[in-house]
Amino acid sequence: MNRNLFLSGLLALSLVGTSVFADDKDKEVKIKTSAICEMCKARIERNLAFEKGVKEANLDVTTKVVTIKYNSAKTDVAKLKANITKTGYDADEVTADPKGYDKLPSCCKKGGMGH
Repeated sequence: MNRNLFLSGLLALSLVGTSVFADDKDKEVKIKTSAICEMCKARIERNLAFEKGVKEANLDVTTKVVTIKYNSAKTDVAKLKANITKTGYDADEVTADPKGYDKLPSCCKKGGMGH
């Protein structure tokens, strides 16, 4: 009886311990983009949602900064920036991929008026 109680206690502690350490992989990064309007916001957030490991992406159009919550075991900042640049936007110091940029509507290109 005491042995079962002891083993149950150890099992409970091990489960609590692993759930506490599981969150260590969750990270957050803020990346400055060249987004202009709500269409840009939707496009960037949608494409980041398909990136493996991304849990949440939210772009503030006013500041042009996208805040991304992600699992660092599945992706990293370089991959997140690559996703944004392939979508056609600058990501911090990384300039937009020309093919992605050419696919953007004119309002979403640099110098565009936005919506």
